[in-house]
Amino acid sequence: MENFYYEQPVPIDFGVGKIKELPSILEKFKAQNILLISAPSMVRNGMAQKIMDAAKGKIKAIFSDIQPNPTVQNTDQCVKVLREHNCDFAVALGGGSILDCAKVACFVASTTNMTEVYFTKQQLISQKGIPFIAIPTTSGTASEITNVSVLTDTVHDIKAPLASDFLYPIYALIDPTLTVSCPQKVTASSGLDVIAHSLEAFYGKKHQPYTDMAAEYAAKLAFENLLIAYHEPDNLEARTKMSLASVTAGMAFNLTQTAAAHACSYPLTQNFGVPHGEACALTLPIFWILNSTGPEGKRLEEFSRRLGFEDAKDLANRIDEMKKEMRMRMTIEEAGVTTSEDLELLVANSFAPNMKNNPVEITPDLLEKLYKSISSIHS
Repeated sequence: MENFYYEQPVPIDFGVGKIKELPSILEKFKAQNILLISAPSMVRNGMAQKIMDAAKGKIKAIFSDIQPNPTVQNTDQCVKVLREHNCDFAVALGGGSILDCAKVACFVASTTNMTEVYFTKQQLISQKGIPFIAIPTTSGTASEITNVSVLTDTVHDIKAPLASDFLYPIYALIDPTLTVSCPQKVTASSGLDVIAHSLEAFYGKKHQPYTDMAAEYAAKLAFENLLIAYHEPDNLEARTKMSLASVTAGMAFNLTQTAAAHACSYPLTQNFGVPHGEACALTLPIFWILNSTGPEGKRLEEFSRRLGFEDAKDLANRIDEMKKEMRMRMTIEEAGVTTSEDLELLVANSFAPNMKNNPVEITPDLLEKLYKSISSIHS
């Protein structure tokens, strides 16, 4: 008999046009001094201002000085604005970078500290922060329902996740229409992140029946709809199914956590500048094949066949085909790893804690061989 614990503490309010309900949702939470933490693109296209106007004066300011792969410095700037306006609530509108920044900033603003204390010095997060609503504008990270934030400390050259049950948003408002304006490259990279979340949740050591169900459903949706959303950005049906795939994958990996492909993605992003989802997808096929030969092999083969593939290798090949069609990087050289020193750095920095969640043990020597297997020199 299975023994497991499943929890999803964030209410999920999903549907086309849901953004129009935000004012009534804010009324329900009785928020008075609200900060809108927004993506720069949402400021440029006027959506942030529309939300501010609809809030009838309760949103006191907009903060959007957040870069892709948000930094500790971005987060501290957001903390200062939250404190300056004495905010008791926040709305986070954007992709994973915005939501990740908001999670940590809303917590830190409720303390007397700055972000470094919790991220770099690893002081325990031990209390709730300022409540906030998460509104994703991409289909990828599922940060709107997870308790983890990935930040970059540019001073100490660290990119890593920060996780706590006190980082959960209070509400997830998911409107697929907000993803229609998502650029093609972001659609591709974030969609590949959904597939990575799904597959890693399925084979990760912490998987359980409910996360397995969510992971499989999310993977099926993503395999069927990502290329449509990529080629037809105004296709609302495909966008809706990718939004559903993203949040469903979040319901899986929030409990199982991610594994080897995500561990490898951190230095690919931090040291070589590869966007997160694309970085995960660079190694995802080789880890799917590797894990199909390990203790989870039978499950992975059956999973692959249920999704319509001949076997695990066929599924992995499909990911590579999708990457090629969407003009994603295919080799470590294309990712910027061109010298033996680059490869040594990449291997050394790939051993984040989630590497241990992989069912097949990954050693530095094995990882170097795996990286070399996706080299244009050895392919």
